[in-house]
Amino acid sequence: MANHKSALKRVGISEKKNLRNRMITSQVKTAVKSFDKALASDDKAAIDSAYVNAVSTVDKAAGKGVIHKNAADRKKAQLAIKLAAK
Repeated sequence: MANHKSALKRVGISEKKNLRNRMITSQVKTAVKSFDKALASDDKAAIDSAYVNAVSTVDKAAGKGVIHKNAADRKKAQLAIKLAAK
C-alpha cells in the first residue's frame, strides 16, 4: 500500500478514472448492442436512431480519451458497413 500522502491521493484518483472509463466503455458497448438489436428488428426508424446514438456515444468516448481516436473511427466504420449492408 502507498506510504506517502500524495501516493494515497493518486490511488484515489486512479480508482475514480478507472470507474469513469469503465462506465463510458460500457455505454459504448450497450449502444453498439442496441444497434445490432435494431438491425435484427428490421425497423428502419429504430435502426437509424440506434445508429446515430451509437456513433454519438463512440465519438463522446473518443473525445474524453477513453478510447483512441483511431479505434473510434474503426468502430464507426464497422457500424456504417453493417448499416449499408441492411
